[in-house]
Amino acid sequence: ERQKHTNNRPEMTTIREFTCDDLFRMNAVNLDPLTENYQAAFYLQYLYKWPEYCTLAEDPNGTPMGYILGKAEGKDEEWHGHVTAVTTNPNHRRLGLGSLLMGLLEEVTQSVHNGYFVDLFVRESNETAVNFYRKRGYTTYRTVLNYYNGDENAFDMRMALPRDVDRKSIIPLPHPVTADQV
Repeated sequence: ERQKHTNNRPEMTTIREFTCDDLFRMNAVNLDPLTENYQAAFYLQYLYKWPEYCTLAEDPNGTPMGYILGKAEGKDEEWHGHVTAVTTNPNHRRLGLGSLLMGLLEEVTQSVHNGYFVDLFVRESNETAVNFYRKRGYTTYRTVLNYYNGDENAFDMRMALPRDVDRKSIIPLPHPVTADQV
């Protein structure tokens, strides 16, 4: 089990692999209205298929502070890492946990899976998150119409990795797409 302690945060933070037992401790993190919630089977599928992409941050008392779930997918030059969910407990925001978790997923995509890029979907209205990703080097690849519950658009944001030498993966599409096209 990988475990990393960081003490460059206001409190000691442990970063470790997400486990099945953690599903029973996520309420404070998942109750945020901008966090997508999934059935337990969905989380378990990720833990089984892509454990290297499932990471939890917890405080010294073992309380979850945030997590990231992702996967590797695609073919050929579309082979990439995908951020399915990244969120932090509202009480632990602005500590750099989101950046830390994103950095781990990006590193796994590059060093373990040799991906061309990392992508994610974010609500068009979530300006805080969009700006966070832009500061990390993500660009809007395309807009996905009515992606969230059929009533809100998403940005498909991407960051090219070193394998994508010509940065083809982040050339924006000139038109929006519908949710069934992604």
